[in-house]
Amino acid sequence: MTNNRRVFVFMMDSFGIGGAPDAAQYANQGANTLGHIAKAFPQLEIPNLLSLGLGQAAAEASGQSLALSCPSKPTLNLPSKFGHAKEISVDKDTVSGHWEMAGLPNLKGWGHFPPQYPSFPNELIEQLIIDAHIPGILGNKAASGTVIIQELGEEHIKMQKPICYTSADSCFQIAAHEKYFGLERLYQVCEAAYKLVQPYRIGRIIARPFVGEKSGEFVRTTNRRDYAALPFGDTLLDKLVKAKHEVVAIGAINDIYAHRGITKPIRTAGLKDLWDATLAEMKTAPNGSLVFVNFEDFDMLYGHRRDVQGYAKALEYFDIRLPEVQNFIKSGDVIIITADHGNDPTYEGTDHTREQVPVLVFGPDIKPENLGQRKTYADIGQSIAAYLQIEPLAYGESFL
Repeated sequence: MTNNRRVFVFMMDSFGIGGAPDAAQYANQGANTLGHIAKAFPQLEIPNLLSLGLGQAAAEASGQSLALSCPSKPTLNLPSKFGHAKEISVDKDTVSGHWEMAGLPNLKGWGHFPPQYPSFPNELIEQLIIDAHIPGILGNKAASGTVIIQELGEEHIKMQKPICYTSADSCFQIAAHEKYFGLERLYQVCEAAYKLVQPYRIGRIIARPFVGEKSGEFVRTTNRRDYAALPFGDTLLDKLVKAKHEVVAIGAINDIYAHRGITKPIRTAGLKDLWDATLAEMKTAPNGSLVFVNFEDFDMLYGHRRDVQGYAKALEYFDIRLPEVQNFIKSGDVIIITADHGNDPTYEGTDHTREQVPVLVFGPDIKPENLGQRKTYADIGQSIAAYLQIEPLAYGESFL
């Protein structure tokens, strides 16, 4: 029996700490999300994350100490284990990172669309036009999502053609105006596209709704929706549900796991609302449960947009909220802070960066330990499986 054991995973989407051994294979040598933010803002105030061992984990992962003064003292007072994990999946995208963490590394890799125009095969687009009942598409290339809506937004409103684009990740992204095209209509187009991309082994269809009246004023909304490929095997989440455990998914987690292995999905977005939802679940989550939250703003709003200052401020906000868990945590609870990949806001381009991620494990009953380098993100899932006393996963080694 799991008795009073509960696990909470705080996924800081894109919060890499550098040092991926295979970074050169991804043209990401030297990428270091945390290290370069710290270099740009040496007064970065994250005392609570540092109290959990983040600084030492980052130094061991990257070989470089954080250039932080951080005079404030932590208000979080819980014992912790700390380490860093490398990825064995052959892509550096959100889905691969999350699935590997749940014991299902993507060893074959996804299919990718070429970056140059036209990115998408003619037969795919022709069938999408028929199935989705649209007059055509705009874009058809690799692009930054915030840039392409300024470039094509006005034409989209006039022509009623959705804006379709890709990136270095395995994705087919579709942007449309919430008012002039319609949010539900956008979702319907994405659902049609989801069926059509299956033969191409594409990781995600992403709905990118936006609002605004003219170029320069268009902004994306929080009504993004992801349509991820179905996991090719059982994840930790599937195994927990089969063993009659509760799995609470907050934010993008439900979409990332294709709505599988989840008993309670909570759709919300934004750091504040995600934190509020997480703390509310800490009050009521039953024994034996997993609460899994994705803090996506780090990636979506700051990493991809190469907004170093915004990323730094978001880290400070996360750190300020972190001690609030002490109001709800109890004996038997374990909290794991980690990430799914990097997205160095100082790096060239707008794509994810191949990095190691932090593994910070804390709770009332945790014995302090340096976990060192974990050979795969799957060590996290294996540890949760062991702690909640279900059958072991195919990959990973437990540190609990």
